[in-house]
Order: sequence, then structure tokens, then C-alpha cells
Amino acid sequence: MLQQILETMYIDPELLAELNEEQKQILFFKMRQEQIRRWKDNEKKLEPKENTSSTKKGKSVNWLLAADSDVWVWVMGEGAGDKPYNQICDEIMAERARQQAQKEAGELRKEKEKELIRRFSGSFKAREKAAKDTLRQKEAEKKAEVERATKAAAEQEQIQMELKQKEEEERRRQEVEIKCLEEERTQQLYINLKEAQEMVQRNEKEDLVWRESLRKSKVADEKRRSIAKQARDDYKRHSLKGIERGKVSAISQTFQKLQPPVKPPIPPRRFAVNPKESNARRETPPQKMNHDSRESIIRWFKEQQIPMRAGYEKNSDIIAPWFHGIITRQEAEELLNKEENGSFLIRISERVIGYCLSYRSSEGFKHFLIDSSKDSYTFFGVDQLQHATLADMVEYHKDEPITLAGSELLREPCGQQRLPPDYAYLFN
Repeated sequence: MLQQILETMYIDPELLAELNEEQKQILFFKMRQEQIRRWKDNEKKLEPKENTSSTKKGKSVNWLLAADSDVWVWVMGEGAGDKPYNQICDEIMAERARQQAQKEAGELRKEKEKELIRRFSGSFKAREKAAKDTLRQKEAEKKAEVERATKAAAEQEQIQMELKQKEEEERRRQEVEIKCLEEERTQQLYINLKEAQEMVQRNEKEDLVWRESLRKSKVADEKRRSIAKQARDDYKRHSLKGIERGKVSAISQTFQKLQPPVKPPIPPRRFAVNPKESNARRETPPQKMNHDSRESIIRWFKEQQIPMRAGYEKNSDIIAPWFHGIITRQEAEELLNKEENGSFLIRISERVIGYCLSYRSSEGFKHFLIDSSKDSYTFFGVDQLQHATLADMVEYHKDEPITLAGSELLREPCGQQRLPPDYAYLFN
């Protein structure tokens, strides 16, 4: 089942709904590993082409590696020399204010330049025209008054110099005014942005709903990180345990050859049930299920699982007390609700062909999908730790927890609470 999912990189939504958080994280971890493996294979195929191109051009790219020999990744704000968020915001606001002030100062400078050109260009033209008229008049008088013309020219030049000096002084004065206005505008814009930021922060602090949602989102993020890390640790732990104990699918084949299955009788009632509770259960309407799907699950169990001694106690022909037939998750939780913490049962899933271990803990109910697609049994997502029978899996997890985070040890089986047993039709 897992191998098929990794080959197609697709999982059926109904199968995904049967997985708990730990198994989902393990599945995503293994799908990510498969993506990396495919990427590396593709890189190896393309490596000769890249080597030839790099030797021709004389260029290459190498990734910077961190202490763990993995590609070094930098997250802004988390480095040792990174500036705090408030300081970065202040610098950005100051820079924006400065740029806006410079832009406004530039526009003001253009307007002043146009005004100066308009004011002084007219006087220049008028003076030049008067000078030309005077020269023509003096030339018309046959240059009789050369000294007056020279003096007039000198006076005209002096006037022009004075006008230029006045123009430069006016320019300097306006530049000083523009700079002062620019500084005042920069300070004003910075104060406005700062006040806006403080108002936003004040509103955020006063908004209790937002703060609570932020806290919950951080807690949820931290929980998802913890679950993902725990799933990876569980995968490594189960892999090592599987190698140490040598529980692989070959054991199942050997066990089948040595002990052919025997169809046992329906086990007797383990304890009495209150008649009122029994009647109440009989009156509860059954959940709707596709007839063809249910028949295919029953046919699968009789043809494939009975030969593998599914549901039997170890080294015995008696149905195990923890085994149940095709029941829903809600029905399993109703059975476990009357038991102590650490109680468990293994049921046939009503959605997919396979088993599900339902467990009661102090935190509530947990459901673990069991992969039985091979000739062995293992929790979905872990392909190293395999068991020949369901009884072997139960015995193993009486001492070893299913996950390190949950510490789920199988302590007390949850048996049948009504007659006939919910698995009676499976063995008839």
C-alpha cells in the first residue's frame, strides 16, 4: 500500500481520513524522501551534461554547507547579526519619509527655477534691447559719442553683473529655504508614520480576540513541528527495532507453512451486559454502508486474512479478545469509553480494506491505520518494523510504545459487549 502511494505520489482521501496526525506526518516525510530520491536520480542523469558545460565555460556553482553537511539556509530576522523588527521598521519609515521629502523638495525646486527664469529673463531681454537701440542711435549719429557708448556699455555690463549676483543670492536663499522645508517635512512624515504604527500596535494589543488567535496559531505551529519531529524519530526508532528483532515479511511466509489456520468456533461471552444497555445498542440504527464495499471487505478477510491467522491469539485457535469486526470509529470509541486508559481494540476499517487500532489515552481516543497490503502487518508509514500476525504486533507494543510522543502501550484489550460478537459473520 505504501509502495503504491510512493510510486503514484497520490493517496485516496478516504485512506487519508483514516490516518492520525503521527501517521500523516510519517507519510508526508516518506513522500518528501521519495521526491528527493527522484530529484537526485534526475540530477545524476543530468550530471555528465553539466560537467561538460562547466569545463567548457570554466564556471561552476557550489552550495554553501552548514555544520550538519546540509545546504546552509538563512532566515531573515533569526541570524545573530540581524536587526530587530522594530529597528528595521523605524529605518524603513525614516527612509520613506526622506525620499518623500526629497521628492517634494525637487518639485518645489523646479517651480522656483521656473519663477527665476521668468523674472530675470524678461529684464535681460529688455536691457539688451535698450542697449542695442542706444548703439544704433549712436551709430546713426556717426559715432560721435564713442565715449558715451563705451560708458553705457560698461554700465550695462555692471547692471548685468549686479543682476546675476542678485540672481545667485536669490538662488542660495531659496535653496536654504527648500532644505529647511525638506527637513521639516521629513520630520513631520516620520512622526506621522510613527504615530500610525503606534496606533496599529495599540489596536493590536487592545484586540483580545486577535491576540488569542495569534497565541493559538503559535501553539498549533509548535504542535505541528513537534508532531513532525516526533514522527521522524518514531520512524527511525521503529526502523532500528525492526532490524534488531528481524521481524520482516519472510517470517509471515514461514509461519504460514508451519501452522496452517484452523477455523475456530465463536468464543463464549466474556462478561455479562446490562439488558437495558444491550437493548439500547440494538435500537441504535446502523450506519449506512455500501453493500458491495462491505461484501468485498468480508470476501477479502475470508480469502486472505484467515489464512494469515488474523484475529487469533498467538499460538492458539481462539479469537483474541481485542479483535472486532467491521465497526465504525464512533462505535469503537463508544466501546472504549467505558474502559480505562491504555485499553485498545483492533477493528476492520469500514472505509478501506485493512485494520485500525483504536486506543484510549488520557488525552482522548487515537486511531492508527494498520497496513496489511503485504504478507505482514505494520503501522501505516513504517516499512521496517513488520509483524507476522496481528497478535505479534499486540505483544510487541505491550512493551514498546507506538509513538514516543504518545507513549501508547497496549495494556488492556477491549472485548465484546454484546451477542452475537460483531465478528461472527466473518468466520461463518
